[in-house]
Amino acid sequence: MSATPLPNLFGRHHERAVLDEVLAGLRRGESAVRVIRGEAGIGKSALLDYVAARASGVTVTRAQGIEADMELAWASLHQLCAPFLGAIEALPEPQRDALQVAFGMAAGDPPDRFLVGLAVLTLLTRASETRPVLAVVDDAHWLDRVSLQTLEFVARRLLAEAVALVFTVRDHEGEGVLVGLPELRIGGLDKPAAGELLEASVEGRMEPRVRDRLVAETRGNPLALVELSRGRTAAELAYGLDAADPESVSTRVEEDYARRLTSLPEHTRTLLLVAAAEPVGDARLLLRAADLLGITADAAPAKAAGLIEFGESVRFRHPLARSAVYREADAEQRRRVHRALAEATDPLVEPDRRAWHAAQASDGPDEVVAAALEEAADRARQRGGMSAEAVLLERAAALTPDPWQRGRRALAAAEAHLSAAAPEHATELAALADLCPLSPLDRARLARLRGRMLFSRSRGDDAAPLLLDAAARFAAEGSSLARETYLEAISATVFAGRVHGPHGARAVAIAARTSGSPPSGSQASDLLLDGVSTLLAEGHHLGVPALVRAFEPFAHEALESRDASMRWLLSVPVALESFIHHRWDLPAWDALSSRAVRLARDIGALSVLPSALIYHGGVQIHYGDFAAATRMIEEADAIALATGQAPHRYATLVLAAWRGDEEAADRAFEEARIRAAEHGEVSLLGVKGYVQGVLYNGLARYEEALAAARTGIEHDGYNFTGLSLVEHVEAAFHCGELAQARESLDRLIELTRAADTGWARGIRARSQALLTDDIDEADRLYRAAIDELSLDRVTVEVARTHLIYGEWLRRIRRRADARHQLRVAHRMFDSMRSIAFTERARRELLATGERVSTRDAEPVARLTPQEAQIATLAAGGMTNPRIGAELFLSPHTVEWHLRKVYTKLDITSRRDLPAALATSGVGTGTTTSA
Repeated sequence: MSATPLPNLFGRHHERAVLDEVLAGLRRGESAVRVIRGEAGIGKSALLDYVAARASGVTVTRAQGIEADMELAWASLHQLCAPFLGAIEALPEPQRDALQVAFGMAAGDPPDRFLVGLAVLTLLTRASETRPVLAVVDDAHWLDRVSLQTLEFVARRLLAEAVALVFTVRDHEGEGVLVGLPELRIGGLDKPAAGELLEASVEGRMEPRVRDRLVAETRGNPLALVELSRGRTAAELAYGLDAADPESVSTRVEEDYARRLTSLPEHTRTLLLVAAAEPVGDARLLLRAADLLGITADAAPAKAAGLIEFGESVRFRHPLARSAVYREADAEQRRRVHRALAEATDPLVEPDRRAWHAAQASDGPDEVVAAALEEAADRARQRGGMSAEAVLLERAAALTPDPWQRGRRALAAAEAHLSAAAPEHATELAALADLCPLSPLDRARLARLRGRMLFSRSRGDDAAPLLLDAAARFAAEGSSLARETYLEAISATVFAGRVHGPHGARAVAIAARTSGSPPSGSQASDLLLDGVSTLLAEGHHLGVPALVRAFEPFAHEALESRDASMRWLLSVPVALESFIHHRWDLPAWDALSSRAVRLARDIGALSVLPSALIYHGGVQIHYGDFAAATRMIEEADAIALATGQAPHRYATLVLAAWRGDEEAADRAFEEARIRAAEHGEVSLLGVKGYVQGVLYNGLARYEEALAAARTGIEHDGYNFTGLSLVEHVEAAFHCGELAQARESLDRLIELTRAADTGWARGIRARSQALLTDDIDEADRLYRAAIDELSLDRVTVEVARTHLIYGEWLRRIRRRADARHQLRVAHRMFDSMRSIAFTERARRELLATGERVSTRDAEPVARLTPQEAQIATLAAGGMTNPRIGAELFLSPHTVEWHLRKVYTKLDITSRRDLPAALATSGVGTGTTTSA
C-alpha cells in the first residue's frame, strides 16, 4: 500500500491529519471511530481511499452501501466480515451460532442483532491480535438497516481494541444515521485547492477569473469540479456553467452523467441499466442477463465516458452515476431489465434476489411473485432480518391481487416494520390492511398492533383500550393470544399509571377474568395473569395468594426456544411490579430479576437487558449494596445508549433518594418530569412521590416529605402506593399530623396483611410502633420489625428501623439503649454511603452526648462502576473472554479496565483482587448472580 497521499487528493490537510492520527492510534493498539459527513461529491470516498492507502501493516476491510429499494438482510455486514469468517468457529458458541444464522451459514432461531454485534466485535478484535483492523464503510446511510444498526452497536462498544471504523454519510440522506459518534465534517475545498484540482482536470490554461467563478459556482465540490469539466476545454469552460440552481450541486452532476448517456450505443446504455438495477455488482450475473436481453456486454464506451468500472465486480464511478442511469430509463425498460435479472439469478442460490427482481419486473398484481416474496420474507425473518422481512412483505402486499391475501400480507408487513423499529411504515401498512377484508383473527391482530404502536410512541392512556379490544377479539375467536394480550394491556396501564377508570388496570383484569379465553400455551404465564387479575379485581386478600401460587411455575418455567425466552422476558416487568409492590417479596424480586438478567445475557437480548438490570439494581439498593446497584445502572445506561434505547430512570431515582444526594435526585426528577410529559408515562409521578418521600425523610425535611409522599399515595397507580404510605406515616408523625399518619397506617396494614412476608410484617410493625403510645408495645414492635426485615435482608429498612428505634429511645430518655441502636444505624448507613441517613443518625448520636467521627475523604483513585464490576467478576474467577461475553465487551476492553483497576488498587495481578476489593470496600457482593 502507498505510504503517501493519493495523487488526486488536493488540499484536505486537516482531514488527512485526523485520519493519520486514527492510523497512528490504531498501530498503538487504540480503537477509533470516525463518521465523515458531507454533501454528495464532496470527497468523502476519496478520504476513505486515502486512509486505506495509508494503512500499511493494517488489515483493511470494506463495505459499500448501495442505493436500492431491495434490502438483503445482513448483506453489508457479511461483506465487511468476509475476510475474517475463517475464524468464526473460534467464537463463543452463542455468538458463533448467531452470526452463522444471520449470514445464512446455519439454521436456528432468529438471532438478536445485538448478539450478532457482539460476535462481530469479537471477530474483529481477534483478527486485530495479529494485525490492527481498519474497517471502512462508504455510504453507510445506504447499508441494509440491520447491518447499519449492528455496526453502530459495534462502534459504540469499541474502547481498547486495535480496531478502527471509518464511515461516510451523505448529508440529507444520512440525517439521523450514526448520530453521537465522533464526526469529521467536510465542506468544499478551499479556493487554492479547488483551483488546483480544476486546472489539473482541464486541458489548456485557464483564465484565473474563469477558474475562480467555477470554484464559486460549485462551492469547491470536488466531484462537481471534475465531472462538470470532463471533456470540456478551457475555452469551453470560459462560457461558464449553468448556476441557476446553486444549492443542488448533486443534481447538476447527475444531469451531467445523464447527458453522457445520450452519446453511448443503445446496447451500452442497456448494459448500464442492468448494472444499475443489480445492487450487488455481480459481473457474472450481469453477463448472463445481457445474454438474455440479446445485447453485447461491451462496457468500453461507458468506461471511456467515466461512468463505470468493470472487473470482477461492477462499480459505478459515483452513486450519482448509478441513479442517473436508472432514472433516465422508462418504466418498461426497467421492467425488461429486472425480468432478465430474475431469469439470470439462480433460484436455489439466490431465491430472495430472484423474487425481488421478479417483483420489479411486474407491471401489475401477480400472485406467483407475491408468494415468492412472502417466502423470501420468511427466510429473512429466520435470519433475524426484520427490516428486510418488512420490505419484502410490503412489496408482496402491493402485488397481491386477492384483497383477503393483500390485507393479511399488509398486516404482517406492518408487524414486521414495528419489530424493526419503523413505526411510520407500520402505521401506513396498518392503514392499508384496515382497508382490506380481514378475518376476525386478523382484525384482532390489527387492534393489538395499533395498541403496540401507540405504546411504543407514548406510555399514556391510549394504548390500553386498543390492547383490551384486541384481547377481547382474540378471546371471542378462541385464540391462545388472548391471555398474552390481556397481560400486555395490564402492562400498558401500569406505565400509564391508572388502576381505576374504564380502561384502567382493574377494568382489564375484570375483562380477563370473565373472557373465557383459552390457555395461552404457557401455564406459568396463565397463572401469572390469574394472580395479577385476581389481585386487581378481587383485592389483596385473594390476589396475593394467587400471586404466590404463580411464583414457582413462573420463576422456573422451562424455556425451550428463543421465542419462549423472549415472551417470558416481556412478562417479567408485570410479575416484578406485582411481587414488589403487592407481595412485598424481596427474595422473589431477586430471583426473577436475576433470572431475567441471566437469560437476557444468554440469548443476547440487549433490547430487554437494560430493563432487567434496572430491576436487579433495585434489589441491590434494598440489600444496601449501593455500589452493586450503581454498576448495574451504569451498565444498563451504556447498553441503552449503544442500542438506541431511552435510559431507564426508576432505579436511578430510587438510588439517588436513598443516597441522600439531593442534587443528583433533582436532576433525575427533572428528567422524569420531562419524560412523563413527553411520553405520558404517568407512573413516573408515582415513583417521584415515593422517592422524594425517602429523600426528604432522610434529610429530616419532614414537611416536604409529607407533601411528596401524599402525591405518591393519591396517584392512581399499580405500584409505589404502599411504599409511599410508609414514607407518609413517618413524615406525618414528625410533623405532628397524627390523624394523617393513622389514616395512612390503616391503609398500609390493609395492603400488607395478605402478603405475610418479612418485609411486609417488618414495615407494618415499625409504622405501628411510631404511633403506639404504650412504651412496652412500641419497644416490642421495633424489635419485631428489625427481626422481620432482617429475615428478608431488606437491609436499608433494617438500618432505618435501628435509626427510628434509636430516636424513639432517646426521646423516652433511654440514652444508653438509644446509643446502641443509633451506632448500628450510623455504621450501616455509612457503609452504604447513604449520606442523608448517615448524617441524621450522626446528629441523633450527638444529641445523646456521644462523639461521632466523620468518614475520611474518599480515596482519589476510586473505581468506576464498570471497573468495579469487571474487577468483581475477575475476582470471582471469570476469564477475560467470559467477562466480555457477560458485559458485551471485547476481552481487550476487559483487560484494559483491569490494568486501570490494578493501578488504582496498587496491585499487580488478579490474584490480589479479592483482598484488595475487600479492603477498598467494593467487595464481591451479589453481582455475579446476575
